[in-house]
Amino acid sequence: MRVAMLSYHTCPLATLGGKNTGGMNVYVQMLAHHLGRMGVHVDVFTRSQDEHVPHILHDLGYGNRVVHVPAGPEIPLPKQELAEYIPTFVDGILDFAAKKGIIYDLIHSHYWMSGMAALELKHIWDIPMIHMFHTLGLMKQRVAQNADEAEGVYRIQGEREVLMMSDRIVAATQAELAQLQWLYQANPEKITIIPPGVDLGHFYPIPPDEAKAFVGIPQEDRLLLFVGRIEPLKGIDTLIKSIAIIRQKGLLSQHCCMCLSIIGGDPNAEGGNMTEEMARLKSLCQTHGLDDFVTFLGQRGQDTLPYYYSAAEAVIMPSHYESFGMVALEAMACGTPVIASEVGGLAFLVKDGVTGFHFPAQDPEALSQRLLTIIGDRELRERMSNQAAAVAKDYAWEKITARVADLYTQVLGQE
Repeated sequence: MRVAMLSYHTCPLATLGGKNTGGMNVYVQMLAHHLGRMGVHVDVFTRSQDEHVPHILHDLGYGNRVVHVPAGPEIPLPKQELAEYIPTFVDGILDFAAKKGIIYDLIHSHYWMSGMAALELKHIWDIPMIHMFHTLGLMKQRVAQNADEAEGVYRIQGEREVLMMSDRIVAATQAELAQLQWLYQANPEKITIIPPGVDLGHFYPIPPDEAKAFVGIPQEDRLLLFVGRIEPLKGIDTLIKSIAIIRQKGLLSQHCCMCLSIIGGDPNAEGGNMTEEMARLKSLCQTHGLDDFVTFLGQRGQDTLPYYYSAAEAVIMPSHYESFGMVALEAMACGTPVIASEVGGLAFLVKDGVTGFHFPAQDPEALSQRLLTIIGDRELRERMSNQAAAVAKDYAWEKITARVADLYTQVLGQE
């Protein structure tokens, strides 16, 4: 079986924590890798963003490739500008397939812009198309706090077209299925729920003393951790405000070695190169006198994340919206409890009182209470740690990939 996998706006090999890098990058990379282990040939097509990076890389293993297709200037571009280069991207894929003499059996696209490209290829190649949205424009519209965060009409129209014309849609959770039905009037019969997976050979519990030694924090320090993109949607301001509440109540002195590390973005960018959200969050820390407590670490590679997760007392995900929550799953696999807002996929993935806690989104007071509970109860923390690692085993990539491969076979058998 040969699969053309499309990840137009972001490369699966990109370093995590950047503006357009996150769980979807990990998903595409790991799915393609494990499909290769099963003997499925996958070419992942992505838009080239750096002329100095080879256009074809074999970093996925098992003969599977990432193909960087020149489509517009080979530099990072705002998402608003990317849509105009989709036809060029499609032409580049067609040219690659023709030169290599490859006939693909199926297209699997990720995010709505990849879906728009996939629709063209589906028509030209006359093969089935499976799509996964990862995030939904109408859900982001609902939580946008200003015009700059709102999604354009062009995205919503594109999502509706992709939803209508795809042969099958993969939803990460029951919540996403409900959102597709409620907001997009999707036909549930063409939607299959398959969650993302986690690499248990990479994400597993590391003894905390060894993890702390690796990341360079004193053994007595008690680490709270956030991992993700630095954008308003992630609710990092809620986390900072919750720490400020704990300090205002005079409770930080009881945990004098506690600290918060934030992985993502570029905290050292100067002047106009620093994102508005990073500047806002750093200013918020200064306002609340938390510069000595909060550390912005910037981007970190997947190879170091298990150490950070394992060194942490808890991983906090205060998002306004998450279609799934890959960071939560990785943290759980490392035996780290997760405190997450009760939204989207996080409401299903994190088991309240079992693998961590839920709290209402954008409620720093409620989050501060959850933080104090988990920090102050070692026995509870250890119990949640064991339960989190056990739950994560159900999401092993080997199991998830087998379900995706079964879906491929099913869709091809319907042709």
